[in-house]
Amino acid sequence: MKTLTIIPSRLSATRLPGKPLLKINDLSIISHVFRRAQEANIGDVVVAAEDQEIVDDVVKNGGRAILTSKNHKTGTDRIHEALQKLEVKDADLIMNLQGDEPAINIEDIVSLNKKMVSIQSQMGTLAAKIEDLKDLENENIVKVITNKSLNNDEFSEAKNFLRRSSEIANIYHHIGIYCYSTETLKKIVKLNQSKNEIENRLEQLRALDNNIIINVALAKSSPIGVDTEEDYLALKKIMEYKV
Repeated sequence: MKTLTIIPSRLSATRLPGKPLLKINDLSIISHVFRRAQEANIGDVVVAAEDQEIVDDVVKNGGRAILTSKNHKTGTDRIHEALQKLEVKDADLIMNLQGDEPAINIEDIVSLNKKMVSIQSQMGTLAAKIEDLKDLENENIVKVITNKSLNNDEFSEAKNFLRRSSEIANIYHHIGIYCYSTETLKKIVKLNQSKNEIENRLEQLRALDNNIIINVALAKSSPIGVDTEEDYLALKKIMEYKV
């Protein structure tokens, strides 16, 4: 099966505008993510950008990018437009990587792709163990509840995604990476946003609300996403110290 990785990216993030072009080790965050995706070596990689500045930056750093509309409600819609514009006919799976996680574990990307191929799942994602129970009440940390407890081999079905929870059984920190079969991606973008999705600001609920099964694989670690200036400075310190 052939996988195409598409990374949605835009400059107009509300909490940290311009974050894709912030630099760590003299390379933009979006170009770091592109390189991680390439290193996973699961297929072609393209950035789907809302802004020409992102396209220019990715291309300047040896990557591939395509300009998409500014009117998309979700990253999934942006990815679908990129897929149409690229006119790729032979991709069986589409891997959607977040453009603000430059420290994503490459092995986790590979693991998710392998599980999608072996089980031929409609849609898959990643989750990590919750180390601090206080995270259950933190609305900025999205949680997923699975049917079975996760281990390295399990690819359990998601029961629900939520921002706050008092439940502690089979609950994990959701990592916003998705892999869909091409047919599932096409199906999702034709569906209206569900009430659940809008209220919780979680696009994956559109799939669950329409009986699309989402399987969940256990990630080795939770990557630090860059949502705030503090996140950026913390991650910059970690990544620049490692080099």
